[in-house]
Amino acid sequence: MSRGYHPYRSMRAVVVAMALVAAFAAPFAAPVAAESLELETVEFFSPAVDRTMKYNIVLPHDYDGSSARYPVLYLLHGLTQNYTAWGLSNGTPFYAGLYDDLIVVMPDAGNSWYVNWTAEEGGQQNNWEDHIITDVVNHVDWNFRTIARREGRAITGLSMGGYGAITLGLRHPEMFISIGSTSGALEHARQIARRMRGESPPRQAPERTAAEQAERAARLRRPNPLIGIDGFSSQAERSPDGQEFPTAEDADAYDPFMLIAKLDNDALPHIYLDCGTEDRLIAGARELASILLERDVPFDYMQMQGAHNAAYWIQSIGRITAVQYEVMQRALGQRPAGRRRARSN
Repeated sequence: MSRGYHPYRSMRAVVVAMALVAAFAAPFAAPVAAESLELETVEFFSPAVDRTMKYNIVLPHDYDGSSARYPVLYLLHGLTQNYTAWGLSNGTPFYAGLYDDLIVVMPDAGNSWYVNWTAEEGGQQNNWEDHIITDVVNHVDWNFRTIARREGRAITGLSMGGYGAITLGLRHPEMFISIGSTSGALEHARQIARRMRGESPPRQAPERTAAEQAERAARLRRPNPLIGIDGFSSQAERSPDGQEFPTAEDADAYDPFMLIAKLDNDALPHIYLDCGTEDRLIAGARELASILLERDVPFDYMQMQGAHNAAYWIQSIGRITAVQYEVMQRALGQRPAGRRRARSN
């Protein structure tokens, strides 16, 4: 089967996720045939960053045989990772396969922190917020049968991607019904702003010998063949030139703790947070959860034993998918609304 993509140049590559099925299917009782799972790689041109990019997508089992439209869960990768991280390492095709009416999209944003870089250098165009919010979402909506409205979209990420998903969701609350973070670096922008204001000491670069510096530079320039994007496959290429936040005020604009204070409760998307108890980033998740509790905002919070690693994320993706899938289904009116009050005579 071929699929024509519009309006960007696109390529479809299908990878049958047999290795993942073998690794993850045994401990679980899946209600669908896990061996039918497929991971597709889509290539398209993103005007926001002026380059060809890729994302992975998992479609429902009966997608090609139906005319239905489906809700979409977007999963954002972490720092130094790429669009293959959720699919190849963390078992997403398996968990997506537990549902017969969900599309999962895994985009790529390099080491950008999912923000529009204010100061760009080297002729680069680094509008990575626009890349996700405009280019990726539009490309998915134009080329797949999605429910292309707020009630049919959720977004979550891990580590850098957790910061990105929460921040983008709070900057664009009209786009997503649910936003989430697992092991998220939620204090990223706030820590930068505090250093710029002199409220925190500057970050100390690790000391390296000349040989260590040369070895590290060579490693960062080494392309990763798994990524397969011309000019965007080494860590050096994937790290934007320029400055992410030239001023503390620029950082404030991407600080989820400041963004959430500006939104009324009824404007907030549903929020999902989780983190491992051995992960130093749990402080940010707990602080954001305490703010939501104080404001009486409905949300989901989960912490369990684990560190900042794939072993933890393999466990968290099952909970993420279940919670955000259910939030979308309820928003779409696909779940019982509860017993109505008896009408008084």
